[in-house]
Amino acid sequence: MQRGVMLNDGDCGFCMKTAALVPRLGVDVDAVALQTVDLSQWGVDEDRALVEMAYVAPDGAVAYGHAAWAGILGTGPLPWRLVGRCMTSRIGSPIARRVYRWVADNRSRLPGGTPACSLENRPSAG
Repeated sequence: MQRGVMLNDGDCGFCMKTAALVPRLGVDVDAVALQTVDLSQWGVDEDRALVEMAYVAPDGAVAYGHAAWAGILGTGPLPWRLVGRCMTSRIGSPIARRVYRWVADNRSRLPGGTPACSLENRPSAG
């Protein structure tokens, strides 16, 4: 794999809207709906990917949630690379994790979100 892959929930309008905006950041990733690929081929946990966005780096490493966003931003231009690094720093990681969790928990209420986006009926990500 030459580019990283952002795996978003194709059943979630908010996730699809977000994925459509990602190219504007200048990052070097492909956005793919997780329902359209064989996740096991990339070592992605399907249950977890339904509740936390997954990112598969070109080297095959898989990250979820805020760490996935940090990996995605790390492929972009300088300002985004710095944001990505901050998101996984000792100080920034707990904050980024909480922000990501809030967004994920409320994605059905955010722009583009619908009741189908709700995590209430999804498996939990241990």
